[in-house]
Amino acid sequence: MAFVSNILSTKSAVIYSITPDQTVYRGLEMMVEKNIGALLVMEGDTLQGIFSEREYARNVMLKGKSSRETNISDIMITDIIIVTPETSVDDCMRLMSSKFIRHLPVLKGEKVVGIISIGDVVKSVIEDQKFIIENMEHYIAGT
Repeated sequence: MAFVSNILSTKSAVIYSITPDQTVYRGLEMMVEKNIGALLVMEGDTLQGIFSEREYARNVMLKGKSSRETNISDIMITDIIIVTPETSVDDCMRLMSSKFIRHLPVLKGEKVVGIISIGDVVKSVIEDQKFIIENMEHYIAGT
């Protein structure tokens, strides 16, 4: 069984974040620069929320607001679902599927240690299934 810690060990330790008082435009710039779909919203070391392309599309673009004049704090998700490094990948998949979310901040105690995406989770599940299939093939072949 794979855990969030396994996923984090394959990713960069850099955590991309933005402060609540910055503009949505700046958040979009950062996501494009880093080729990511979400930013953690941090006040110092404290997680305040999450900002993603989805919040931009739903709460700025479709409502005719200006990304240069709207602050992250106005549209960020504050009801954050978090996981720990010890959370199983299967539990993450269930959470993401049932809550229709694409990103999960990872906390160890109160400290943010990373963020995982649905892509990270799917990749982990596929790798686990591939490993199981290979082992079963070796078992069946008697090698």
